[in-house]
Parts: sequence; C-alpha cells; structure tokens
Amino acid sequence: MTVTDDWIDRIPDVGEELERSSTAERVADKLRALVIDGALAPGTRLSEEKIRQKFKVSRNTLREAFRLLGHERLLVHEFNRGVFVAKPTLADVVDLYRVRRPLELSAVRGAAHAPQAAVRAVGAAVEEGERAESRGDWWGIGTANMHFHEAIGRLSGSPRIDEVMHQLLAELRLVFHAMAAPREFHAPYLGENREIYDSLAAGAFDEAADRLAEYFDAAERQLVEAFSGGRGVTTR
Repeated sequence: MTVTDDWIDRIPDVGEELERSSTAERVADKLRALVIDGALAPGTRLSEEKIRQKFKVSRNTLREAFRLLGHERLLVHEFNRGVFVAKPTLADVVDLYRVRRPLELSAVRGAAHAPQAAVRAVGAAVEEGERAESRGDWWGIGTANMHFHEAIGRLSGSPRIDEVMHQLLAELRLVFHAMAAPREFHAPYLGENREIYDSLAAGAFDEAADRLAEYFDAAERQLVEAFSGGRGVTTR
C-alpha cells in the first residue's frame, strides 16, 4: 500500500472548538489513532498549519499535542525542518515485543475473570479481519490486527494497560510499514487470531496464551529480519 499525504482528509471535521482543558490530549488521541490505522507512515512530515486549521486549535495547543506524542516515541522534531512521524529501529522492535509479551499473555491467562463482552470484542476484531480478507484489503487486515491486540489487552480490565497498549500498538503499526508485502505478512496471522479467540471462547486460556506466545516469537523473527536487511516477509 502506498501512503500518500492525503491522510489529513481522514480526520473528521470538528464542529466547534474543543474544550481547552483537554484539547491537546484529544488532538493527540486522534493523531495516534491515525498511526494505528496505518494512515501515517514513518517519516511523514506533519503540517502544523493544516492540522491546526483542521482541529481549530491554537498553535500552542497543537505543539503540546506534538510534545505528548513525542514522549510516546511516535513523533520527532527536527530542528529547522519540522515535526515528523518517527522511524522505528531494530532496537525498537525488540523492545516492543519485550514489553507486550507479559502484558498480553497475562491478560489471556487471566481471561477467566474477564466479562464475556470483553471476550466477544476479541472475536469481533477477528471477524473484522476476515471481512477485510474477503475483499482483498490486506492493509485493513493489519488494522483489524491492531484492534485484536487492543481487545486482548482489555481482557485484563485495567485502564492503565489499555493506555499502554494504545501506545505500544501505535509504535508497532509504524514498525509494520517496514514489511513491503502486507498480504504475505498479515494473512497468516489472521488464522492464528481465529484460533486464539476460539480457545478463549472455549475457556482454554492457557492454550490461547501458548498460541499467542508462539505467534509473538514468529512475528518478532520476521520483523527483526526485515529491520536487519533480510527478506523481511516469509510465508509460514
């Protein structure tokens, strides 16, 4: 998929100026969501003026939103050049998987205590991916995969884990841009998402966690290969 600079048009219009007390956080939330959806590729330059006009916010408010996302390693400011979407490194890939493993595996193993609605949300994300596959939307499968892992994190019932997962998955979506063939990369994991959900729905939580652990190992190997200059995508 080629990511163009028309991503700004995907931001919904804001009917009136946002409340100042939460403006920067809400702008940051919307920009983070665009990263998770794959609309903002690594290295994209963000036009301060266009975004400011879109959200009807002050320059200072927008810069605060940029600062918040900079702390999350999603944006970088380059002196005399502007603000850009960050470009992840090999070290970032390894660290992301180091952090997400205990969060998601713990959430799955403890899912016996999760509300049924939370478990069903995992299934809904799987179905979203399957619908994307049926129409040949391989990038959409990647977005559905982000929603799948968000739902996995929510099994924990922790708003703090939800917050961390949003940040991790936004960084991870930037990592996925390194994979030149989204179909070959994402499609095999769609079936694994289904198997993990089926185990969850059947109450086989340890089995689901074991499957997820293998899934992480395979995905990390592929991404490390891509960032190390190897083939990047392999079929399994």
